[in-house]
Amino acid sequence: MLDPVLTLKDVDLSLNGNAGRIDILHKISLKVMRGETLALVGPSGSGKSSLLMLMGGLELATGGTITALGRDLTALNEDALARFRRDHMGVVFQSFHLIPTMTALENVAVPLELAGKPDAFDRAEEELAAVGLGGRLHHYPNQMSGGEQQRVALARALAPRPEILLADEPTGNLDGANGAAIMDLLFGLRDRHDATLVMVTHAPDLAERCDRVISLQDGRLAPDSALAAQ
Repeated sequence: MLDPVLTLKDVDLSLNGNAGRIDILHKISLKVMRGETLALVGPSGSGKSSLLMLMGGLELATGGTITALGRDLTALNEDALARFRRDHMGVVFQSFHLIPTMTALENVAVPLELAGKPDAFDRAEEELAAVGLGGRLHHYPNQMSGGEQQRVALARALAPRPEILLADEPTGNLDGANGAAIMDLLFGLRDRHDATLVMVTHAPDLAERCDRVISLQDGRLAPDSALAAQ
C-alpha cells in the first residue's frame, strides 16, 4: 500500500479582515499518496488556492493538523517551514515570480546556491534544458514570452528535486497552446522526478489527466469528493 505524503485532518482556516473574521476552509480531511497526481477543483472563492497554500506551509491552519512526509507542519515555525519547503517541495504559481534583474539561469540557480548545493548552476542548466530553454540561459524575464517565463518557473521549482510539487493554476496566465505545452512539461517532469503533484485548476481537461480529482464548495469538500479524499 502506498504511503501518504500529505495528510490533513479536520483542517480549518480563518482570516481576520476589515469586515471581521472570515472562515475560508472548514474541517478538511484529505490524504495524498506518494507519486499521486491530484487536482483541486471548484468555483472561484471555494478555497482551492488556500488549501494548496496550507499544504505548502505558506498559510497556517487555524485548526486541525497537516502532516507532510511525516512532519507536523502545524507545529513548525516560519523558519522551519521555509527550510522544509526548500528541502522537500516545489511550488509553481500562476504568476511567475521571477526576479527581473536575474537571467533564467540565475533565477533557477540562486535558490539552489542559497540551499548550499555545490552544483547549483550545473543543475539549473540541466533543468532549463529539460524545459526547452537551453538556448535562453542568459536571457532576462522581460526578454521572454509568458510561456517561456513559466518554463523558467517550472525549472526553478523542480531543480531541487522535490518530493512534493504544488501548482496553483500554472497555466492561468497563458494562452491555450502555451498552457497545453506547460502541462505536458509539468506531467513529464513530475514523472522524471517521481514527485507527488497537487494542482489547482479550473480546466476540466487538465483535471482529467490527474489520478484523482477533489472538488471544493464554500470551503468544504464537496459531497462527491468526501469519500475520495480518504
